[in-house]
Amino acid sequence: MDLNTITEVIRKPSEQPGTDWREGDAWLAGGTWLYSTEQPDLRRLIDLTALRWEPLVPTDEGLEISATCTIGDLYAFPPETWTAGILFRKSCEAFLSSFKVWNAATVGGNICMSLPAGPMITLTVALEARYELWGPDGSVRFVDALDFVTGDHRNILAPGELLRRITIPEYALRKRTAHRRFTLTRLGRSTVFLVGTQRPGGNDLLLTVTAGTTRPVRMAFVSLPDARTLRQSIDAVPADVWFADPNGTPDHRLHLSRHFAEEIRRELMAGDLP
Repeated sequence: MDLNTITEVIRKPSEQPGTDWREGDAWLAGGTWLYSTEQPDLRRLIDLTALRWEPLVPTDEGLEISATCTIGDLYAFPPETWTAGILFRKSCEAFLSSFKVWNAATVGGNICMSLPAGPMITLTVALEARYELWGPDGSVRFVDALDFVTGDHRNILAPGELLRRITIPEYALRKRTAHRRFTLTRLGRSTVFLVGTQRPGGNDLLLTVTAGTTRPVRMAFVSLPDARTLRQSIDAVPADVWFADPNGTPDHRLHLSRHFAEEIRRELMAGDLP
C-alpha cells in the first residue's frame, strides 16, 4: 500500500537512531505490516536495516538476535547444539506466510507489534529472553521478555524507544521442550500456542501460554505438578486476560490451554524427549 502521508525516509540513520525522533516518525525494518494498512498519523520513516546489525550472534552466554533479523534468517539458523533450537523453526512456521514475507518480516517487528498470536513473542518468552531497548536520549534498558507485552497491541515502549536486540540465555537453549499449537484452519492464525521447558535431567516445568491470552503468561513449577495443580494454575489466569477474536472465544481458549498444558506435562514427564 502507498503511504501518501510520508514526506521523508531516513535511509542512513545515526548509530543512535532515536536521537532525532519526532512525532509522526516510525521505525522501518521489514515493513510487512507497516505497508499493509493506512498510516495517517505518520510523516517520516527511519530505516533501521541501513544500520546492518548482525542478525544472529552466538556467544558463550547464549544467542543474540538483532531486532532486524528476518524470519527467514532465523528459520535457516542451525542451532544443532541446542536442544531448544527446535522451537526456532516451529515458531517461524507459526507465521504460515509466504517466502516474501519471511524474507522481509523481522523478529523485532513481530515482537513490537505485540499481537497475542505473535510467534516471536512465544519463542522469546518461553526461552526466558531479555530485550535491550534504546531510548531517544541515548539510554539503554533491559527487560524480561515476559514483561514487554502488556496487552493486545500494547507494550512498554516509550515514544521514540526501539528494540535493539533479543538475548536468549544459553541455559534456556539447552532445555528440553514440548509445545502445542492450535488453529481453526490449517493456514490460520494461532488460537493458542503453549510451550513447556524443562532443565536437562530436571523435574521442573516452565509453561508459557500465548496467543489465547492478550499478553504472555508464564507459570513456573519447581517440580512437575500433578494434573489437578496444573489445571488450577491455568484456571487462575484472570478472566480478562483471555483473548476474544474470530479465532476463538475466551472459554474456547481456556479449554484448549487446559488440554494442551496437560499434554505438555505428560510429554515432559515421560522423559522420552532429547
